[in-house]
Amino acid sequence: MAPSMESQQQDQQIPLEGTINGNASVNNIIPVALSDDEVPQKSRVTVVGSGNWGSVAAKLIASNTLNFNSFHDEVRMWVFEETLPSGEKLSKVINRTNENVKYLPGIKLGKNVVADPDLEHAVRDANMLVFVTPHQFMEGICKRLVGKIRKDAQAISLIKGMEVKREGPCMISTLISEILGINCCVLCGANIANEIAVEKFSEATVGYRENKEIAEKWVRLFNTPYFMVSSVQDVEGVELCGTLKNVVALAAGFVDGLDMGNNTKAAIMRIGLREMKAFSKLLFPSVKDNTFFESCGVADLITTCLGGRNRKCADAFARNGGKRSFDELEAEMLQGQKLQGVSTAKEVYEVLSHRGLLQLFPLFSTVHEICSGRLAPSAIVEYTEHSARLPLLEGSAHLN
Repeated sequence: MAPSMESQQQDQQIPLEGTINGNASVNNIIPVALSDDEVPQKSRVTVVGSGNWGSVAAKLIASNTLNFNSFHDEVRMWVFEETLPSGEKLSKVINRTNENVKYLPGIKLGKNVVADPDLEHAVRDANMLVFVTPHQFMEGICKRLVGKIRKDAQAISLIKGMEVKREGPCMISTLISEILGINCCVLCGANIANEIAVEKFSEATVGYRENKEIAEKWVRLFNTPYFMVSSVQDVEGVELCGTLKNVVALAAGFVDGLDMGNNTKAAIMRIGLREMKAFSKLLFPSVKDNTFFESCGVADLITTCLGGRNRKCADAFARNGGKRSFDELEAEMLQGQKLQGVSTAKEVYEVLSHRGLLQLFPLFSTVHEICSGRLAPSAIVEYTEHSARLPLLEGSAHLN
């Protein structure tokens, strides 16, 4: 848990000479003024992204930068500028009302959140960069930031998705690290943004590589009484859980749209979790089994299959017999938010097809074929009847 406010806000003090074993009474302690070189540098935070989840992230962070002396109060939030129906610019409205009226209406972000439509200016002084945009835009954003960020910057990705290139799949955290040359942690969990925005209790998991101290700093930045954050040394595991659960959520939405019932939905979720684990270990054998029991794993899968945007749009897709495209449904139902599951299903399919492994991942394969119009939504139940005879592998040993 985060250290108490009292412990963080104490003046720096040193014991006078003559104390025993470094212990001093109250009378033997005096406050010491530090030189500029000795004063710990406060971290500056910028949130790169301002959609539904990005705005909630800014709200969480802003409450903590005010509470902890190790952070500058101000939180900059990069806004992809839009003109609202009123004719006003979105960034100006956010700064005037302290509310993202398009993507998170009715929620005050915190007076210390400053919307900035200039990406380079938003990140200029920040040494803690929080990336939370649709994954398909990240490569372009990172390329724009090359040479424009601090050399000591640390990053964290809240992004669900991956890039599939000719040489193979690339996780978003890896893409950030490779393009910008900085360390990147990840944060995922059972996090429906609108519920966190109104401060309903939730959990999340920070995945880190080697530096536990950096992970703890990210935990301190996000953790609140209603948003409990823990950490695990497994970046790829945490990130793949957050990515792949959206594919399973589409399958759950098809089940709901066809009124198949809770038994079928539970089976889809169980089989989906097994495919998530097998696919993750196929790409990264270092992925830890325990990660799937963190908030980023089974908890995120459950909440996304019950109430996420991917489930919602897949439900509508199935009820319309697959006759309305996901692009059309996204535009109608999500008010500018992006649907990650459909593009992720395509990317997963490409990886499996390239490796000749489609038959070993029937749920993932079927979801993409339904999304692309090759199969009807009802194929998800045909898959369910067939799947029990397929050897869903627990790991990657037999898939190399």
